Amino acid sequence: MSQVVTQDEIESENPLVIKLQNGQTLNVASNEALEADEIPIIDVTGIYSYRLEDRQAVAEKVREAAHRIGFFYVINHGFDHRLAEGAFEQAKRFFRLPLEKKLEVDTRLVPKEYVGYHAMASYNRNGRKHNDLSEAFNFAYSAKQDPENSDADPGVSIWPPNLPGFKEGLYAYHTPMLQFARRMTKVFALALHLPETYFDEWIKRPEAGMRILHYPEQEASVDDQNGIGAHTDFECFTIVNQDMSGGLEVLSKSGRWIRAKPVPNSFVINIADCFMRQTNDYFVSTVHRVINKSGHERYSIPFFYGLDRRMPMVPIPSCVTEDRPAKYEVMTAGEYYLWRAKRAKQGNKVEND
Repeated sequence: MSQVVTQDEIESENPLVIKLQNGQTLNVASNEALEADEIPIIDVTGIYSYRLEDRQAVAEKVREAAHRIGFFYVINHGFDHRLAEGAFEQAKRFFRLPLEKKLEVDTRLVPKEYVGYHAMASYNRNGRKHNDLSEAFNFAYSAKQDPENSDADPGVSIWPPNLPGFKEGLYAYHTPMLQFARRMTKVFALALHLPETYFDEWIKRPEAGMRILHYPEQEASVDDQNGIGAHTDFECFTIVNQDMSGGLEVLSKSGRWIRAKPVPNSFVINIADCFMRQTNDYFVSTVHRVINKSGHERYSIPFFYGLDRRMPMVPIPSCVTEDRPAKYEVMTAGEYYLWRAKRAKQGNKVEND
């Protein structure tokens, strides 16, 4: 007897077809990544200048990168490298804990929020033969930790009870990163040919989550497994601090994977879905993944930055014309975030292999 095979089943078995949690289905030319210089390196010294023209000059470079590929490196960002070193050390401390200790802050304890521990190989974002080979710990914005917010609200995060210095060590990195992200929000406003203050009302209590990630070396082929499967991020933009192992890969418009090689003393910034929606697709929320074939463990620290959850995501006026009408229904940033968080936590979750 012949077996009826659905289109979904055919696609799930094809490693060149990617189903994303934002609803897109993509075809890639190959799962093997290329070396290319498509991701620009932007010197952001000018964002600290008192001269508007200096800040605008940086913003124009950001505009080009955000529109063309949605990814760019920033150098001369003014961030103290010792804070990053401290955060990476806290990540290693946490991931060295026994599994039962990490599961004391299992993300399932907070079903509606993307916080807590995400266990090793507990997701399969693209339906590969083996689950994604990584583990993570997420925590969210805390007004109590924000020097620009007088509210004492600690936020929704959960923390391991017997790991002294862990929370403090991560917020020592998170707080200055929050300030840098606020400054970059003004740069993005200029990049959209808006006043620098355009988003100010919505950055007083932003969506500003952070994640520490651990990737063991991956032995399976890229057709059978990812470190993290292909995806786009939820918020407005993400600032990634990665070690020198490599592994981050970006999907170009031609359907080829491009290696985002580590650049010393840089951050990688990528556009995320909320900015793509608000800019009516002028800014590109680019698909990316991680494949760790470095020969050793990899660690990274992405900082996910979005605007106040109460903000209605009305299209940016400069991105809507008669020839380019608005593409997306208006919802609040919070409504979109919670929808994506639920899909990310539950949509492709499977049992460990």
